[in-house]
Amino acid sequence: MNLGMTVETTNETGEITIRRTLGSYDIGRKIKHLRLRKKIALTDLGKHTGLSASMLSQLENNKLIPTLPTLARIAMVFDVGVDHFFMDRRKRRLFSIVRQDERIRFPDRAGSPDPQFFFECLAFSAQDKSLQAYLAEFPPRENQNDGAEEHFHEGAEFIHVIAGVVEVSYENEPNVLEAGDSVYFDAGEPHSYRCASKSTARALIITTPPRA
Repeated sequence: MNLGMTVETTNETGEITIRRTLGSYDIGRKIKHLRLRKKIALTDLGKHTGLSASMLSQLENNKLIPTLPTLARIAMVFDVGVDHFFMDRRKRRLFSIVRQDERIRFPDRAGSPDPQFFFECLAFSAQDKSLQAYLAEFPPRENQNDGAEEHFHEGAEFIHVIAGVVEVSYENEPNVLEAGDSVYFDAGEPHSYRCASKSTARALIITTPPRA
């Protein structure tokens, strides 16, 4: 699965999604915990970091999302790595819900004028995932002879066609999948996919890391 970075359409703005995703790490609480543990006042932390006490207060209360340089300054004061703010030290079961209107739609290649498909990450808010799940949409092609760009990656891939017809090319051999059909394959070999119907095709795509 090739991941682009250009936002195509979205029901939730990219900034809101980023804020909500970073908010799940509860960075403000971790900053405040470090400060109180060291018994440092906001004004003193401000002198050490070059940040105002007002900004630090907003960071601690999760009213502002810190930049990486800001986190790096704070981390150096407390002698911790930046990764400290992105680790969850609490023991809890992994359970993460992604609502339909929270997802962002991306093209397969950033900046492409004619994407082969669009995708939405279905579990982007979950941490330490053992798989990646995507909802893919394949627009119909004006020229059915247009070939899709091949790619490959480590691990395995599973595709289940929800609607329309998708042609999955694996090692230069085309395979036609209709709604209800599925395929599982070694993603380390060259593969590609494109719409093979007159209407838009949709599919669920799951990728997994290589087995140890």
